[in-house]
Amino acid sequence: MTGSDRPSALDPALAARLKRGADGLLPAIAQQYDTGEVLMLGWMDDEALHRTLTTGRCTYWSRSRQEYWVKGDTSGHIQLVKSVALDCDADTILVKVDQVGAACHTGDRTCFDADELPLGR
Repeated sequence: MTGSDRPSALDPALAARLKRGADGLLPAIAQQYDTGEVLMLGWMDDEALHRTLTTGRCTYWSRSRQEYWVKGDTSGHIQLVKSVALDCDADTILVKVDQVGAACHTGDRTCFDADELPLGR
């Protein structure tokens, strides 16, 4: 089942604005609300976005497991939603959160801490 095939309670007016990929998903960037630190990238379909907007916790769609997951349900490293915005093309979601603990599954604060690439200037 693709993201667009799963039923959702998302407001139809909002759903009509979204520009999803062929798999029905949109990239969702999680950013620390008070520092601007980029924490991670996850994937959302309409239902994951609906759950994120209504529960105050980030819900993502796992492409590998083909199921929803709420950030922190197993690790305790939760993301408390402060705001949600669409980019100008309505094809990317920005979720500003208060991250409790590590955002990355490796235990790093962000998913971008460990592998900074050298610039060839």
